[in-house]
Amino acid sequence: MIDHIGFAVSDLAASRAFYSPALQPLGITLLMEVTEEMTGGHGAHLGFGRDNKPFFWIGTGKQVATSVHVAFAARDRAAVDAFHAAALKAGGRDNGAPGLRPEYHPGYYGAFVLDPDGNNIEAVFHGG
Repeated sequence: MIDHIGFAVSDLAASRAFYSPALQPLGITLLMEVTEEMTGGHGAHLGFGRDNKPFFWIGTGKQVATSVHVAFAARDRAAVDAFHAAALKAGGRDNGAPGLRPEYHPGYYGAFVLDPDGNNIEAVFHGG
């Protein structure tokens, strides 16, 4: 099981403005901020998560990744739909509208958006 994941972004403020509302329908919020000074000049970072556990990190100070795919688990189809709508409203670009993806497995319901750096961000529900 993965404990956490992180990658660099080109504009931390723009990425915060995207991820904060986009992840909210999934119950994921900004939990931690680490400044450039706190890292000794190794970039600033934002930690998103739930239950006081940051598990999704974005930050500066490294080469920007542009081919990342991150999928967040959703509690139901409505949360997938809400994620997609919130992500588009926050400036994300559609990369696959909410819907069934039977080519992955029966009951796979997902939606995809591209973040400000072009990373493929997904919300998925594995229900029926």
